[in-house]
Amino acid sequence: MPRLHRDLATWLIYLQLGLWGYFNYGFGPIMPLLRDEQGTSAAAASLHSTAIAAGAVLGGVLYPVLSRRYGRAAVLWGGQAVIALGVLAFVTLPPLYPVTLGLTALIAVAGITMIGGIVAALSDRHGPAGPSAISEANAVACAAGLLAPLAIGATMRAGLGWRTGFGLLVGLIALLALVAYARRIRVAGDPVAAAAEAATAPRRPLPAGYWLAWAMMTVTGAVEVVLSMWAASVLRDRAGLSPGAATAVMSAVVGGMFIGRLFGARIALRVRSIPLYLCALALSLAGFAAFWSATGPALAVTGLAVLGLGNAMHYPLAISLALGAAAGQADRAAGVASYSMAVSFGAGPLALGLVADQVGPHTAFLLIPLLLAAAAALALRFATTTTPAPTPTPAPAPAPAPAPAPVPAG
Repeated sequence: MPRLHRDLATWLIYLQLGLWGYFNYGFGPIMPLLRDEQGTSAAAASLHSTAIAAGAVLGGVLYPVLSRRYGRAAVLWGGQAVIALGVLAFVTLPPLYPVTLGLTALIAVAGITMIGGIVAALSDRHGPAGPSAISEANAVACAAGLLAPLAIGATMRAGLGWRTGFGLLVGLIALLALVAYARRIRVAGDPVAAAAEAATAPRRPLPAGYWLAWAMMTVTGAVEVVLSMWAASVLRDRAGLSPGAATAVMSAVVGGMFIGRLFGARIALRVRSIPLYLCALALSLAGFAAFWSATGPALAVTGLAVLGLGNAMHYPLAISLALGAAAGQADRAAGVASYSMAVSFGAGPLALGLVADQVGPHTAFLLIPLLLAAAAALALRFATTTTPAPTPTPAPAPAPAPAPAPVPAG
């Protein structure tokens, strides 16, 4: 059974993804406040989400290029620096709509570029235990996601405004950088050697197995996006919650994902990736059934929490399968994987919105079990066509090898 060795570099990567989680989960709660300040329509404000999707595409394009030229560590710290500067500008500059839209896109580019380095570094560093490491990293991101709205709310109640809570991220990034410098923590190897090796490596097409895992990420990513954007509406209409309460209980999903990723990381050391992925899909389906059929808040919130538990392992397992199937092209595969996020953000909410206009949000939510079924079909196809490298094997695993790239994470 593989063992997960958490050295200082691994904890550093976890915390880097956690800081991105602080932004990612803290950004949603400030959007209504920013919209009030800017006096924009709901449609105009929603373009900030479109900016994140566009940033995901550009970040995916940039990551393989930057990692080949400068190495993963430079990409990770460069991404952290851009996020810090972007957030600093976000909370200090006048809240002009074009400015916040541009800053959102810039921060997204840096964050998605950084995520490419994080998943590639964890996969290479931990080998067969890669799915477990990626799951733990995403659990840290979820934990930060739970803290971010609380911190922003606390500073607002203290009369300091939402910018103080959101801007805490700048100080946290600086603190992490100082600790890493003081402890001489290196993310991975020698940057020059790794960059030179990557630059001379032959460029091969990504295999079919990779694209199956990529499609798995896309459809389950759409489940998460659709849930986050439309579940509060269903809670108001079906469970009788007020708009504020419906928004607040959406934290049940994030809480479920945190618990699911924390314990799923340990299960991933003992269970092969495809069976575990299928079990996670089944758990998501059970949670959806409870949520969708609920006419009161208790069952609806319970269903959301179970949905979060199931959704927790979708991305960590799928990205690990994708990198394992990429035949030694981890950095390029990690960059291309970010395109799936852009497709999920763009296509999922649009599809459900079009259906909801015709039949209402509650009936339109039946898109979710269809997406879960599609993910299961893709996973079964992957299992019959590919032998993924990162899945655990009964034999004892070798000690973790150092990551091949020089000196992310959710």
